[in-house]
Amino acid sequence: MEKISALKDEIIKTLDINKALDIVSIDLEGKSSVADFMIIASGTSSRHIQALSEQVFEKLKINGVNNCKIEGKDSNDWKLVDGIDLIVHIFNPEKRKFYELEKMWSELIPKEKLII
Repeated sequence: MEKISALKDEIIKTLDINKALDIVSIDLEGKSSVADFMIIASGTSSRHIQALSEQVFEKLKINGVNNCKIEGKDSNDWKLVDGIDLIVHIFNPEKRKFYELEKMWSELIPKEKLII
């Protein structure tokens, strides 16, 4: 878990250096078995969102996450970088507000409703 936490911090730093907006990290422990952490950030344009997703992808590869991939390649509003134990969503601010992922995943989920 320490290695994933250090990688999470490195991804957040990469997003910050590259001018991503409103970066949020969510600990998924006890909420989902899909990943350990989710990072959500916004880009300022479709090009910015694409560039951020590629930078995150490269950082994951450099750190030994070989099975990572980018989802939403054809979308101008959203990209998901699947880093296995670390999921990174990069949104257009309007789409981010519409989906409200941080609100959904930040709330406590009762164990009996935990399906994922």
